[in-house]
Amino acid sequence: METVVVIVGAGPAGLATSVCLKRHSIPNVILEKEDIYASLWKKRAYDRLKLHLAKNFCQLPFMPHGPEVPTFMSKEFFIDYLDTYVAHFDINPRYNRTVKFSTFDVSNNKWRVEAENTMTGETEVYWSDFVVVATGENGDQYIPAVEGINTFPGQILHSSMYKSGSDFSGKDVLVVGGGNSGMEISYDLNNYDANTAVLIRTPRHVLTKEEVYVGMSLLKYLPVRVVDILVMMMVRARLFMYGDPSKYGLLRPTQGPFATKLFTGRTPIIDVGTVEQIREGKIQVINGGIGSIEGKTLTFENGLKRDFDAIVFATGYKSSVCNWLKNYEYVMKDDGFPKNPMPEHWKGEKNLYCAGFSRKGIAGAAQDAMSVAQDINSILATTRY
Repeated sequence: METVVVIVGAGPAGLATSVCLKRHSIPNVILEKEDIYASLWKKRAYDRLKLHLAKNFCQLPFMPHGPEVPTFMSKEFFIDYLDTYVAHFDINPRYNRTVKFSTFDVSNNKWRVEAENTMTGETEVYWSDFVVVATGENGDQYIPAVEGINTFPGQILHSSMYKSGSDFSGKDVLVVGGGNSGMEISYDLNNYDANTAVLIRTPRHVLTKEEVYVGMSLLKYLPVRVVDILVMMMVRARLFMYGDPSKYGLLRPTQGPFATKLFTGRTPIIDVGTVEQIREGKIQVINGGIGSIEGKTLTFENGLKRDFDAIVFATGYKSSVCNWLKNYEYVMKDDGFPKNPMPEHWKGEKNLYCAGFSRKGIAGAAQDAMSVAQDINSILATTRY
């Protein structure tokens, strides 16, 4: 099959890119390995998930949220929004297509994309002038190698498979990872009377959703350094009233929260009530990493030993782009993230693009989609096809 643009991935970035291309009347095909769009939201999100960013940072091009939409949406509300988006713009991804191989063919200056139709087992070949990688930052589940992990008799799962703490009532559960997913899962587990501990290796800023909203709004007008100063003034005022959480093991980076996000990709923890439970001793914080596992007993790098019934790894994802994109060096580094600095991280060589890798969430994916479509339209305007 031949088309102008092949988009790999039907998450928010892929959907938005398709819509933006359609606005320029540019034919495109979306290839999606799952049987549904936005599979991360529809299949791999825990039950109590809520969007921590305000609605104006969680919308896709050409369909803003209405005034009736709450400022901070639930997962279900956002999925309904995506359903409406797909229906309104008549987006029709090709599902159950796992891209196995993609390379630039210098003989005809086109991209060859091979995808397995997992329903039929057949290999489909797509030729296109442009390729947009829209698989996003959350690719393959990442669970770190730990000595003795195979001896653990209890349940081990990645956070993407976690749904509710109701399955763990009365059990001793370790959550590995102190990011937003790890902290919110810890909160959920405690609410279902699990004996919960959270393992935190890397210092993180802890903000309220209101502080994040102020910071993100200010970033439209002020440099990151200034925004961090202003937000940290708000944080210090709050800590003066409620106490410094560092004495409970919640250590803070030396960089400001938005500079940390920009340069490391580590998002501030947006507290949903976990910090209060930690202060009250309901959730134990363990700093460092796991040294080894022997049966139910975990030995930590700080020397602590403790038995657990289950382990939830909220340790994120690894990009899988470099596995199938043979010319990834045109747009990506070896780690599967853009090689070019912002704001033109989305643009590669040989008509290869990426969308949704800016580490700026849904708003970043939306901006990438508009930039990619505009650039492709500009090229087509000067080229005869």
